[in-house]
Amino acid sequence: MEAKGQSAEIMIAEARKALWVMVGFLALIWLLQIANWASGYALGYEYGLRAWNLTSLPDIVSSPFLHWSWEHIEFNSGPLFVFGFLSAYRGVRKFLSVTALIIVVSGLGAWFMAAPGTVGAGASGVVFGYFGYVLVRGAFDRHLIDIVVGVVMALCFAYQFTGLLPQEGIGWQAHLFGFLAGVAGGWLFRDRRTGKAAAAPPPNSRDALRKELDDLGL
Repeated sequence: MEAKGQSAEIMIAEARKALWVMVGFLALIWLLQIANWASGYALGYEYGLRAWNLTSLPDIVSSPFLHWSWEHIEFNSGPLFVFGFLSAYRGVRKFLSVTALIIVVSGLGAWFMAAPGTVGAGASGVVFGYFGYVLVRGAFDRHLIDIVVGVVMALCFAYQFTGLLPQEGIGWQAHLFGFLAGVAGGWLFRDRRTGKAAAAPPPNSRDALRKELDDLGL
């Protein structure tokens, strides 16, 4: 019982960290949006990602934090917070590794696949990366609650899949490669069980769900 209580406390502590990380992430991109807007979006053109321009490769890191309009950042902020928190609540350290993978892969995909000379910016590639990660993490980690979360998110945000298709004026390349990076991150950063735990027979779904809820203190 004490071990379950400690496990729940650890998860709650990580969830609090995840909440503040995402609040900080959103605060940062909104502050940058104010500066970008005040400069006539010069920051977006200077630090956005220019496809097929070798000197712009470092902008893979900066471009997700910049947006082209208030509508652009408003559209991204809600899904970014929801998917980001769900990606981070089991461990912020792993979340940061997943985020780095998504930023790099989505940026490289956009750099290679977008029309030469186009300038891309926005957090939507990261949003789709977190979306992909949330969908598959439960299956790879074998956490029943995360599987349920993934199914619910897939049903509630099914419209997001349309953003993976080629569309005029939308950086679908970053969306697609971000999503693929999120799925890959679910596999690369999965929980690895060794020894007796790995050899133990899987519990039935009811017992697994009960254990997950007990760990959360519910």
